[in-house]
Amino acid sequence: MTPEDLVVVGRLARPHGLRGEMSVEVLSDFPERFVPGLAVVGVDAAGKRRSLVVSAVRPNGERLLLTFQGVSSRTDADALRGLDIAVPKGSEVPRPAGFVYHFDLEGCRAVDRSGRELGLVTALEELGGRSLLTLLTASGERDVPFVEPIVVSVDLEKRLVVLDPPAGLLDA
Repeated sequence: MTPEDLVVVGRLARPHGLRGEMSVEVLSDFPERFVPGLAVVGVDAAGKRRSLVVSAVRPNGERLLLTFQGVSSRTDADALRGLDIAVPKGSEVPRPAGFVYHFDLEGCRAVDRSGRELGLVTALEELGGRSLLTLLTASGERDVPFVEPIVVSVDLEKRLVVLDPPAGLLDA
């Protein structure tokens, strides 16, 4: 499995208690995906992978506390600190109408209402509660708020995003 085959859904922050629980920063719009029996891949900063299976889940404020099979002490859990938790693409939670995953948009062409090419979508990021679409244009990268009425439509089959940017938004 390549990095492109995975979707990061969380980050292991730190051990919680003495019995192997981990505090997890959830990076998924669907925290309900974390259930006992869920097989995930832990990925470190160098790209090294480790297979993990969730054995227990409980809420803890803004985060979740996860326990993994075979991780039964604080020392075991500390060895997982900082790992990204990923699942294979294709195992996503069914999406609500109109919902798109950030990775769905990467590589889509962006055009204006008239069909004029604006650029290529390179990312969709959540920053401070706002979603920003990053476009690679002829004059460099530009960030576009991912909101109506700027985003007119998204056609994942055609790999096309239609935008109606206000004057000056994409200027160099």
